[in-house]
Parts: sequence; structure tokens; C-alpha cells
Amino acid sequence: MPPFRRALIAAHLVLLAEPLTAQAPDRVPMSLSQSRMAYPETRRDDLVETLFGERIADPYRWLENDVRTDGEVADWVARENAVTQRYLATLPTRSWFAGRIRELMDYERFGLPMKGGKRYFYTRNSGLQNQAQLWVRESLKGKGRLLLDPNGWAKDGATALDDWKPSHDGRFLLYSVQDGGSDWRVLRVLDVATGKPMDDEVRWAKFTALSWVGSEGFLYSRFPPPAEGQAFQQRTYNQAIWFHRLGTAQSADELVFATPDQPETGHYAKVTADGHWAIITSSTGTDARNEVRVIDLTAHLKAGRKGGWPIRTLVSGFEHDWQPVESLGSRMWFVTNSDAPRYRLVSIDLATPESRWTEIVPQGADKLEQATIVGTKLILNYLRNASTRAVIVDLKGKPARQITLGTIGTASGFRGRPGDPETFYAFTSFNRPSTIFRLNLASGKTTIFAEPKLTFRPADYAVEQRFYKSKDGTEIPLFLVRRKDIAEAGRAVPTLLYGYGGFDVSLTPGFSAARMAWLEAGGAFAMANIRGGGEFGKAWHDAGRLANKQNVFDDFIAGGEYLLREGVTPGGGLVIQGGSNGGLLVGAVVNQRPDLFAAANPQVGVMDMLRFDRFTAGRYWVDDYGYPEREGDFRVLRAYSPYHNIAAGKTYPAILVTTADTDDRVVPGHSFKYAAALQAADLGPKPHLIRVETRAGHGSGKPTNKAIEESADVLAFLGEWSGLRPR
Repeated sequence: MPPFRRALIAAHLVLLAEPLTAQAPDRVPMSLSQSRMAYPETRRDDLVETLFGERIADPYRWLENDVRTDGEVADWVARENAVTQRYLATLPTRSWFAGRIRELMDYERFGLPMKGGKRYFYTRNSGLQNQAQLWVRESLKGKGRLLLDPNGWAKDGATALDDWKPSHDGRFLLYSVQDGGSDWRVLRVLDVATGKPMDDEVRWAKFTALSWVGSEGFLYSRFPPPAEGQAFQQRTYNQAIWFHRLGTAQSADELVFATPDQPETGHYAKVTADGHWAIITSSTGTDARNEVRVIDLTAHLKAGRKGGWPIRTLVSGFEHDWQPVESLGSRMWFVTNSDAPRYRLVSIDLATPESRWTEIVPQGADKLEQATIVGTKLILNYLRNASTRAVIVDLKGKPARQITLGTIGTASGFRGRPGDPETFYAFTSFNRPSTIFRLNLASGKTTIFAEPKLTFRPADYAVEQRFYKSKDGTEIPLFLVRRKDIAEAGRAVPTLLYGYGGFDVSLTPGFSAARMAWLEAGGAFAMANIRGGGEFGKAWHDAGRLANKQNVFDDFIAGGEYLLREGVTPGGGLVIQGGSNGGLLVGAVVNQRPDLFAAANPQVGVMDMLRFDRFTAGRYWVDDYGYPEREGDFRVLRAYSPYHNIAAGKTYPAILVTTADTDDRVVPGHSFKYAAALQAADLGPKPHLIRVETRAGHGSGKPTNKAIEESADVLAFLGEWSGLRPR
């Protein structure tokens, strides 16, 4: 999967925690029932543009400026944060949520192991460490040795270990460093035997894979350095593949592949497990459409690296998704949606120039998410109604057996190498933190590599999947999680509804300490698999983007109506949350149905749909949103843009906007402008506040202490307005 799409999927933020019971859900706190909240003064400019014959006001455009360099924006943020923190300090459940989330997060957590030679590399967090550490074992049963501890990299804990990969022989470790939540990465190398860092350092990498070429060096993707002072706002173009040889300066890196005539195209490289091929995948946006090229590294090395990097095109034209799986000699496998909107597995023999694609596993009823070769088998990871199904087949596609997962949940990983029958995978659900399993495909034996010790009983919580009809009759899946005593009694309780609905991203079951705290408090959690996501393949995605985007909002609104109609939540007890594209979702549905929701939390949302493509990664999103400068797309975007459709004169739910100052994925100006517009409009007595985190970005790399504080603030706010109260 291209790193940019992987980054999109990783953009979902987790939720919030304390035993609470429902009181009158329509209660207005006394502090706000008598008068409208006093917000900080915000400068309002008389800026109006005429776009396609329509006058569009943008009085808060000055808030798009970088908060790190613009003193007036920084002052506005400080004043807004002060008001928000004063209000949050009055919430009676805030300290309870913070304490309970902290307790729920205080357990040993492991990441999926990765092999390098005979060594096993894995991440571990003892519980409340701000950042996970990287450990290594010399053998499966060996004692762990600490390799990297990011907790000492910054006083505030906001510098994180992002990605990492051992060389094939396990001698070296390549890793990327993320600072303050930014998408920019610094690449460094460690000598595994000594644990000492090497002098190698690469800057301006972003949306990159980490791909070793033997133990000599690695391939990576980078952009040209941005203009001075523009690193967090400037649009990025001209990504290229480079080779860095160990022991040399970045200035000596070799350019491997670039498309200067197509500056909007991005590229990333993956080296196959046997080191024979480098596979370059190129894409122009967020859509699953790419081109594929290969480099015969074996031939390149034999030639003594003379003649550059000979590249052969396998797939040209940005028409379909081609996900490289692995290679064995000259044969290579791919997962593709070419002639298969729910994906199929194909292979090609590169021994001849005129090689043809051969279908190995045809499209099925479920969406094929991933394939890996482990030992002499293929493991196929399917998505059935947004839950995982894993199947083992031979290299010709003949079924062998299913991997039993036992319950609703998400399995991930299954990494491995041809010839080595060992693989690891993680399984999680809403009521189960990740357990790491080791599977030996030769023996068929599954054992536990790491299992968390919990402070709650998973069996006390009911996880169900339901289906409801949207406005146009389409059936939408919805996961519903409650304490079993609440579910069995059929009690209506305050309910948190979460959604995303975009970019072909699938929402699947997963554990969150914050959500568990909400459940322990007596609330319900619901997650709707609305259109625009990737749960059912291309058609599901297409039905929720571009001119079809309103289906996403209709699906989510229908989910809220269903929860009320079925007595899951009482009137005045429904609250909503979504991050990034999900923040856009929350902003849009609040404008369209302010009466339906008691409170809302749009996180790091895309709120100005007429200017989203002017900053950092925003230009990629035109695949899902369209082009604001094209009239047809403009009309669609103008109709739902959260910033432009705030309905003054209507009573709005309580809203807590959350963003961060170093978010260079969805720049915080989106949330700043939206919050300013909310506060300027007559929307009733409930508060409309913004919380701006410092030294944080779009979500990844956020230190544990900041995550706990934000989750406690958000859940206390949502609980206050939905009637969820401590026992």
C-alpha cells in the first residue's frame, strides 16, 4: 500500500473514560443556561470573492496563516485555548475520564514482530510511556534488548519513532523520526549489534517506504526542500525515489526515478524479500490508481551499478490499483482491482518482455484487502462486512484452510518471507486490545506471542453488528458496543456515533482505551460503515465521493435516526465524532441536522471545501472531493462545505473543535476559520469551542500524556451535553 494511503488510514484518532449513568439528556448546565458564552474577539475582514457568479465571503482567511510564525494568529489561538480550558475545568467528569483512561492504557503493549536475519524486532510500550520503544531478540525465545527509546528524544515526548525496517540480514536498522506530529520525516540508521547510531541522516522524506537494497543502502522517497518558513503549509510536488549508500552524505544520494514533467505524481519503492526486484508504484492522488515499474536489482548489481537504474514498465496509465505482494525469481504477484472492483490476485512472469497477467484467485463476494507470501503459501486477508476473514492458499490459488479468528474483529499483519513458514498477526476488537499471534504454516500451529493483561473483562461488553437503511434505501452496516447489562435491559443511554466515509478507507473493529472509558461510564459506542469508505470495494467508495458526497452525510444522519428509533439512545443523548475527512463529515451533518445531535467533536477536519487544495497534501484530495476551480465541482463543494453553510438562527448542538498547531496534513486554519464562524453566528446557548494542541499534528506520534488529556477533555464535553454522569 502506498505510504500516503497508509497515512490516510492511520489518520483516525481514538476516543475517550469513568462509570457514568444517564441523567436528563436535555439538561443545560447552569453555567450556560442563563446567557450566551462570551468568546474571544476575532477580527472579521470584509473579504468577498465572486466565484462562478456567486459572492463568497471569507472574513477569517487571515486565520489560515501559520500559527508558528504569525503573531496575530498565535494570539487568537492562545485566547481561544484559555476560554476553552476555563470551560473544560468546570466539567465534573473531566478528572474521572482522565484517570480512568490512564488506568485503561496502563498495560504492556507489543507491536508486530519483524524478522531481520535470525533477529526479531518489535515495539513495546510498558503502559504509560509517551512513545513506544523498539526492542530486538536474538531468537524467538531470547531476552529482549532495547534498541531505541524515543522517550528521551524530546522533553515534551512529542518526537516519535515512526517507521522502521531491519536489513534482510538483521545487521542494520533503518528508521524514521517524526517531530511534533508533522508529516516530514528524518531517516537514520542503527548498527544493531552495538546499538550505536551511524552517521547517516536523510531529510525531507515524506510519504516514503523504507526499502533496503542488500545491506549497502536503501531506497526512499523525498520532496525538494520547501521554501524558508513554508515547511508546514506549502504544497508538495516533485517527489522522487533516491538511493542512499550507507556511510555517505545525503548530498551523494543517487536519483533513481523521477517524473519532472509530471510534478504532481508521487512515487514509492518496495524491494522484494529476496532482494531481486525493486517495485516502484506511482500515483497522482488518493485514488487507488497507479502505475508500476520494476528494477532488476540482481542485474543492476552484477553490472557494477553502471548504466544507472534500468527501469521496466509493467503497468502504465492511472486506471487501476496494483498492490505488489512478493516475488519468487522472475514471478511476481499483485492484488488488483483491474476487472475486479472487490480485488483479485494475479501473477506475472518477468522472464520475457511480453509477459502476460495470470489470474490466481478470482474476485469473490468479499473484498480482498491484502495478500502475503509466507513459506510456500499465500495468506489472503478479506473484509466481510467490515470484519476480517483470513484464508491460506497455495501459490497457484488452491485453497488450503481458513485462519480461525473466532469473533467480530480485525486481524492485521501476516508479514513473512518466502521459504520461512513463520508469520505474526494481531487481532483486536472493540472490547479486546491487540493480541499478537505467531503462526507456523508448516505445522499449522498458532501460539500467543504477546497478550495484554487487562483491568476490565471483555466478556462484560456486547459487540454486535446491525444494518439500517439510508435515505435512498441502501443498507448500511453499523457496529454497536455496550455493556451487556445495558444491552440485555434494553436501556437507552447516551451514545457516541463515529464515522469517516471517504478515500476508500475502511473502518474496522479496534480497541481504544478512551472508548472503553465511555462504555464503562454507561454509554454506548456506534461506528457506521457509511459510503465513501472501502468496506465493499470500488462501488461503495464511488457512491460516497465527488457528486455523490451527500450520500455520506445522509448515511450518517440515518444512522443517528436509527439509534434513536431503536431506543439505543434517548432524545438529546446522541453525540458524534469524526477525524480528518470524518471531521468534515461531522461539520456537514451538524449544519444539515443540528436538531439531531446533543454535541459534536469534529477533529482535525477539512472545513473549507473551496480552498482545501491550496495547502500541503490538500492537492491529493481532489480525487475524492473534486476541483474547486471547476464549476461543476464547485457547486457540489459549496453545497456542503462546513465553513460556508453554518445556519445562523438555528439552535446548534454543543461543539468542541479539536486541532493541532503542527498539523501539516489538514492545516489547522480549517478548524480556526470554522470555529470563528461558529462563534460569530447566532446558534443558541450551547458552547462552540476550539481546543488547539501544541507540538502535535494530525494524530500520529502524539505522546500518551497528550492523548489522555485530549481524550478526557473531549469525552467530558460530550458526556456533559448527552447526560452521561458519574455514578
